[in-house]
Amino acid sequence: MTLDFPNPSRSFDEARNAVRFIGHDGMFEVPFFIEADALASTITKGGGLEAAEAACLAAFDAARRSIHDVARKLYSRGRQTSYIITTADIR
Repeated sequence: MTLDFPNPSRSFDEARNAVRFIGHDGMFEVPFFIEADALASTITKGGGLEAAEAACLAAFDAARRSIHDVARKLYSRGRQTSYIITTADIR
């Protein structure tokens, strides 16, 4: 099976300071997190938590296709219970 992203849902995880999204490998859900720092190039600072959350989600939406490509690459390296995409993975 291949990793797909049929559900466009994503959410901001305040505790992890990351955007959470789900991939699917057949019937298995595969949780991913992309750190806010990895999205930082498109985020403007200031405005508090709500502004930061909105900026992270907007940055995720703008780069969704490339983020999914990175997620597929991480997933292909070996199966884990969840995956965290960092700034180093984006480069």
